[in-house]
Amino acid sequence: MKNIYFYDSSKKAKVEFIPLKKDIIKIYVCGPTVYDNSHLGHARSAIAFDLLHRVLKANGYEVIFAKNFTDIDDKIIKKMNEENKSLEEITSFYINNYKSDMEALNILPNTFEPKATENLEAMQEMIEDLLSKDIAYKTDDSVYFDVSKDIFYGTLSNQASDDNSIARVEINKEKRNSSDFALWKFEKTNDVSYVSSFGKGRPGWHIECSAMIKKHLAYKDEPFQIDIHCGGADLLFPHHENEASQTRCSTGQNLAKYWMHNGFVNINGEKMSKSLGNSFFLKDVLKSYSGEVIRFYLLSTSYRTNINFNEEDLLASKKRLDKLYRVKKRVYSIASSNINKQFQDSILDALNDDLNTALAFSVIDEFINNSNDSLDRNPKDKSLKQEIVANINFIENVLGFGGTDAFEYFQFGIDNNTKNKIEELIEKRSKAKIEKDFAKADSIREELANMNISIMDTPSGVVWEYR
Repeated sequence: MKNIYFYDSSKKAKVEFIPLKKDIIKIYVCGPTVYDNSHLGHARSAIAFDLLHRVLKANGYEVIFAKNFTDIDDKIIKKMNEENKSLEEITSFYINNYKSDMEALNILPNTFEPKATENLEAMQEMIEDLLSKDIAYKTDDSVYFDVSKDIFYGTLSNQASDDNSIARVEINKEKRNSSDFALWKFEKTNDVSYVSSFGKGRPGWHIECSAMIKKHLAYKDEPFQIDIHCGGADLLFPHHENEASQTRCSTGQNLAKYWMHNGFVNINGEKMSKSLGNSFFLKDVLKSYSGEVIRFYLLSTSYRTNINFNEEDLLASKKRLDKLYRVKKRVYSIASSNINKQFQDSILDALNDDLNTALAFSVIDEFINNSNDSLDRNPKDKSLKQEIVANINFIENVLGFGGTDAFEYFQFGIDNNTKNKIEELIEKRSKAKIEKDFAKADSIREELANMNISIMDTPSGVVWEYR
């Protein structure tokens, strides 16, 4: 296998990736808190680590990939009370919406999708263990984790506290330390609660991931439970720091061998967040641009850097992706052959170097130019066309774009009524050609052209696109 290098957020350096087991890699990604629709920030994280998933598979690894759903949280309960709906109604609705969005972005299926509410027993067991060791303690309102009991606390993120980034940390005079965080929140009025040995309540945010990793993924015979833990850069502290500490203190193992974090999507220089009111919901962007274009756009910048979202860049990405599909049109209905080995190696070498999509995209740009030049010189070269098809298939497998039918790609944005009208006209034209009424056939072609629709007769039938 080829050497693979990733930027490890905890080491703040690019390191060689060496899996815990020879041919298997275990990855955990922090998923969404499901109280609202997904935005471009969610898309950025999903696409970044889907690329990681694909690249590792392309290198021959079996990948066990888990992404959780936080389906119990203050924001979810607030939503329940505002809309007078049950927890299940709120979370199921937004989980389904999230999955639909991920499908539009061509995200590979997860091996596990654990929900917090379905793993309460695992969380309670870990909390009980921490209580028994006096690493956790009870107050009137919660069970807290005592960060002073972990001499390694702060080593993951290289910070012990940060007034600007401490999220979901309860303020309580009974706490031993200001940075102590809630493992279990005791029942309150209008709250959602569950029975436990240490009191009726619900889990804190941080305990969820530690418990679910231990239950669904963790190696028992390794110093690290999983290979890679992923998430947004804002999760490094305190969320991932707290996860790592909980796991270390409870199990004696380190949580993950490598930590990877993606950058933010910014609008007007601010991190995209619902609380700031500057969030671009993914469902709205998908009305104007295909998921494939959004994916291409978000991959065009290194996963670690922040993106300043603007529609001009999104449109530029579409035009760049269009070029790949124009090549694909030129080899339409041609069967695949063997991939060009040099092309394959060039793409993988780029992506194996910390997911260097900029370099991979430049290789693809060169491939597009060379393909057009070669097809211009040898328009009937079948072996050439077959290799081009194989190369495009590889792009789709490892980068997740380029897999749509070449003509369907250029049909995006056409409403169903218009599509039906186009199909009716194409059918009438085909009938006219069978009846040798070529004047009528030409007239229909002209009518379609006036609708900005171009058609092409292929061995598989008539295909069309919106120009």
